[in-house]
Amino acid sequence: MSSHDTTTETADIVVIGAGLSGVGAATYLTNDFPDKKVLLLEGRDSIGGTWDLFRYPGIRSDDAVHHYGYEFKPWLHDDAIAAGPLIRGYMEETVTEFGLDKILRLRHRVTAADWSSTEARWTLGVTATDEDGTESHKTITAKFVFSSTGYYRYDQGFEPHFEGRDDFEGDILHPQHWPEDYDYSGKRVVIIGSGATAVTMLPAMLVGEGAAAHVTMLQRTPSYIASIPRVDKVAQRLMTLFGVKRGYAMTRRKNIWRDHFLVTVMVRFPNLGRKLMRSLTTKELPAGYPVDTHFSPPYSPWDQRLCATPDGDFFQAIREHDADVVTDQIDRFTTEGILLRSGRTLEADVIVTATGLIMQMLGGIKPTVDGTPVHVADTVLYHGSLLSGVPNWAMMLGFTKATWTLRIRNVTRLVADVIREMDRNGYDTAVPVPPAGMPTRDLFDLTSGYMQRAKSELPSQGKGKPWRMHTTFVRDNRLFRGRLVHRDLRFSKRAVESPHLVDVEAAS
Repeated sequence: MSSHDTTTETADIVVIGAGLSGVGAATYLTNDFPDKKVLLLEGRDSIGGTWDLFRYPGIRSDDAVHHYGYEFKPWLHDDAIAAGPLIRGYMEETVTEFGLDKILRLRHRVTAADWSSTEARWTLGVTATDEDGTESHKTITAKFVFSSTGYYRYDQGFEPHFEGRDDFEGDILHPQHWPEDYDYSGKRVVIIGSGATAVTMLPAMLVGEGAAAHVTMLQRTPSYIASIPRVDKVAQRLMTLFGVKRGYAMTRRKNIWRDHFLVTVMVRFPNLGRKLMRSLTTKELPAGYPVDTHFSPPYSPWDQRLCATPDGDFFQAIREHDADVVTDQIDRFTTEGILLRSGRTLEADVIVTATGLIMQMLGGIKPTVDGTPVHVADTVLYHGSLLSGVPNWAMMLGFTKATWTLRIRNVTRLVADVIREMDRNGYDTAVPVPPAGMPTRDLFDLTSGYMQRAKSELPSQGKGKPWRMHTTFVRDNRLFRGRLVHRDLRFSKRAVESPHLVDVEAAS
């Protein structure tokens, strides 16, 4: 059902998306600006983002939640590598504890965003859906927009063409659209893919009364898979000895520097990284296992993200012969399974296409500035956050070689500094303007398929501060030290009052 009635609401700041980043950003911004009206819009029925969307077997974090979570809210569960429902619960607690339920608007999907220089405001077109499914169209105006919409499409996952797909007589499922209460007990499962989703699902589908009979991970190219502890005993000791607040802060620092050290060593010394990963993997597998066939990627560690297996559960499933890995290419689907290029047939009752994501910026929103469409791929990011030529708009992007969400506080601090600069001087508008002729480079540095497919749609970064973004927290964090309001941010008042642009450093 739909209704064409339009209502209007105003706000100072609108945060789009109530996933982990959006909830964190809203918490920081409401604390930074207690006298401003902040709204948190979420298009789905509940908060959680990725952790509400994905419901496939075993859905969990790939990083310890002590530093994947918020610095202002300690993670108290025993599991450092946590299941999706635990992470959703953590976010729900955050919303209640910090009063975000008062500013949260569920089932509010932003469909349009138009900037008017005359009014110095964004006008957001919003489709609001009632619990009974009735849709209405709302308008929300905002002085500043913070996009926390993630980096991939929620409505569609990536599925390559498979010849003979319609011939297969079993079920074909994509993890992004996993059916509720799907029964795979006693079935033969083939998971196509070798990324984090496949590595997570394989052991999870072999646990409990509803376990599959056998699970095969079919990969075209191997990935690096590292066994990590599910429970961080050091974190537990630190919080016992120093109290929850201090112990949690110490755990975050420990994890940040541990990850930074490992990434730095592997990137600088890739041959050492390969040998280390091979040695650790060999120890996890039965004697004589063909490690070089199935677990020696043709790329260096951290050219793509490493996959984590808590307490080695992925390798345990292989050791116990309930699972196996096949490295080959698909010729076609058949009625009974998958015919491989080698001539071998993998018989299956269920095929899971864990073949990746489709990247998407700004949640699919196509902003306009004074009627001119914004092409995100043509923009350069100021501190990896503000889009060049786009007024009063920030987006949350995380790291490729560190926990994604570690960037939330720095990005919101940048936004807060920009808003305070406008408030102090009576400005309405802040626009990043890169220096003429500034060379640009790719934003991300991974060779993963979903990154490569989206290259033409991603913004760029520049050379040097404030147009550079690093891929690890430790290095990127240094770029946020000191004054963040740089001369490349141009401030102005509404055209009806004063049309001039202001070079902030020359004026200060």
